Amino acid sequence: MIKEDLKLISPGQVRVRIAPSPTGHLHIGTARTALFNYLFAKKYKGSFILRIEDTDSERSEKKYEKEIMEGFKWLGLNWSEGPDEGGEYGPYYQSQRKKIYAKYIQKLLQEDKAYYCFCSKEELQARKEYQMSIGESTIYSGKCTGLLEKDIEKYLAEKKPFIIRLKNPCKKIIFNDLIRGKIEFDSSLFGDFSIAKGVDDPLYNLACVIDDSEMKITHIIRGEDHISNTPKQILIGEALGFPQPKFAHLPLILGPDKSKLSKRHGTTSITEYRENGYLPEALINFISLLSWNPGTEREIFSLPSLIKEFSLEKIQKSGAIFNVDKLDWMNGFYIREKSLKKLTEECIPYLVKNNLIKAEVEFDGLPGEFYEIVETKEKISLKKMEKIIGLYQERLKKLSDITELVRYFFKKDLNYDKELLRWKDMKDKEIKNVFKKLKKLLSRIKPENWTEKNLTDVLMAEANKLESRGEILWPLRAALTGEKASAGPFEIAVILDKEKTLERIDYAISKI
Repeated sequence: MIKEDLKLISPGQVRVRIAPSPTGHLHIGTARTALFNYLFAKKYKGSFILRIEDTDSERSEKKYEKEIMEGFKWLGLNWSEGPDEGGEYGPYYQSQRKKIYAKYIQKLLQEDKAYYCFCSKEELQARKEYQMSIGESTIYSGKCTGLLEKDIEKYLAEKKPFIIRLKNPCKKIIFNDLIRGKIEFDSSLFGDFSIAKGVDDPLYNLACVIDDSEMKITHIIRGEDHISNTPKQILIGEALGFPQPKFAHLPLILGPDKSKLSKRHGTTSITEYRENGYLPEALINFISLLSWNPGTEREIFSLPSLIKEFSLEKIQKSGAIFNVDKLDWMNGFYIREKSLKKLTEECIPYLVKNNLIKAEVEFDGLPGEFYEIVETKEKISLKKMEKIIGLYQERLKKLSDITELVRYFFKKDLNYDKELLRWKDMKDKEIKNVFKKLKKLLSRIKPENWTEKNLTDVLMAEANKLESRGEILWPLRAALTGEKASAGPFEIAVILDKEKTLERIDYAISKI
């Protein structure tokens, strides 16, 4: 049945939407739902629509709306219709569609398919508690369904609080989910349900159904937490005479403990991932594999290749475990694929943010881009920045890691314990002698010959004379970086230059 439904799809006719509420940050789950809608639309040469569900005026904020839209664009999920793009079926803000909602709410009331309910919250709660105490389903009693017109007019004139309920035909509702197959509900289990707080103020289910119909949405692809909404939305659609769209409910994204992914599992916001140095192509690749299986061992997919390979048939029904180690591995892969120039451009903002460098456009009239080292006030060229970043391109998992890895290049003084300089059980005197020998050897190399090859030739010749090369290489690397782990000492020394290398050796000698 699922395959049959998918075979009936005509290219160009698919219309799908992502409809976030601007009440919080862009969640990784919302991003995955947007991605699957986008891929489905692109695969069938259809339309991907953005609709902002901002009817919750108390919680909706423009800053979240901006963050959500920027997040989608950063991921490459560009919509063909939406708040900023316009389109034939706008407006694309629910808050601007009240006249449309009012028309349909009046229609339901006039056709006796919905009614005013004036029961107070206290009355409804008391009734609910009583039903629970005697083991009955907590559905509305239908008390207001038979109110006389004169009573309704009286209550409205008195401005008595009300909601609007849909008359439930109490029947079996069956629909074919494009991921889960046949799903069946008995609508008598939830009775007459509320659909609006006023004649132009719909609740989620009603607004969603009206918008989807008005915007000609053909397929609704969303999380499985919406399955319980589906029968109510089908009933609303039937009451309004709307054609029924196809439904596909995605499995939840789960944390390592197999509970629904939440903040207690770590970062869930796309903005946080972006700020922490994850690349959009890595996030897209990673979240595409959260419940979708290409049917092969392949794991690396660009957005164009995902469009080609994607199919709803390959989405699993069970929840997908969010594995941050897998994301880190994938992000590292995409970092290594970047050109050094582009990677440097993307790493520099982290060095600026952590107050290691300041941007400088020009230095002493020289062309090109330069930066200022905050502590020393020295100028450093973009070319040299690329060499520094290049040392760690193979090791980076996130762009934000670069700060700790290269910090020593931009420090005036390295604060480390002298024990860091010790190779195994070397005595202080032995370490000091090593540094004196290093200083003597390095001082002989002219600045114009200060290359990685020359440094390697000179120092490895000396290291090979010893029982262990570590007796020279470890103290030298530790003295140049003040770190337990780093790139190789020859590469570092070349970037530091002869003068700074000798300065750091002198500092190490003073530590012993």
